[in-house]
Amino acid sequence: MIIISGPSGAGKGTLIERILQRLPHLCVAVSATTRGMRPGEADGEDYHFLSQDEFTRRVDAGEFLEHVTYAGNRYGTLRSEVERQLGAGRSVVLEIELRGARAVRERLPDAVSVFIEPPSLEELVRRLRSRNTEADADIEARLAESRIELQAMEEFDHKVLNDDVDAASDELERIVDRVTRAAAG
Repeated sequence: MIIISGPSGAGKGTLIERILQRLPHLCVAVSATTRGMRPGEADGEDYHFLSQDEFTRRVDAGEFLEHVTYAGNRYGTLRSEVERQLGAGRSVVLEIELRGARAVRERLPDAVSVFIEPPSLEELVRRLRSRNTEADADIEARLAESRIELQAMEEFDHKVLNDDVDAASDELERIVDRVTRAAAG
């Protein structure tokens, strides 16, 4: 299993999308969230969108590999999602934030972790604002979390600086391909 983490706006989703096209044995475990669906998103594809009550019920039932509250919303990785993909013989990527990454590494110490680093905090702010998907207060909450995440990047097995999307996706592909080939034996 490969954990990919980094601040909101670092480009994790973009880089993962690119390597999925190049590595057919790879898939992303779809996370669950209580946040509202953004335009263009689909339930079960981008996220499993759950109500607060449903999320809590599933936490209480032990259905999550990890779960956190991030910028006022709950996020988590359903065990069933990961098991389904692994059962199909695919290598699984988790796109999760710092606390989730720590929780997964604690439960699955063999998981390989990759931190996606933005070129600068200023660029991170620009990327978040250019999305036009969140209110200023939500962006500020994400930036506060980002500062904490950036301080923890040394905890990860690998770091990928996303200052050039082509070079960063090539580097991430090399790391993921090497890890998945080694795991396949």
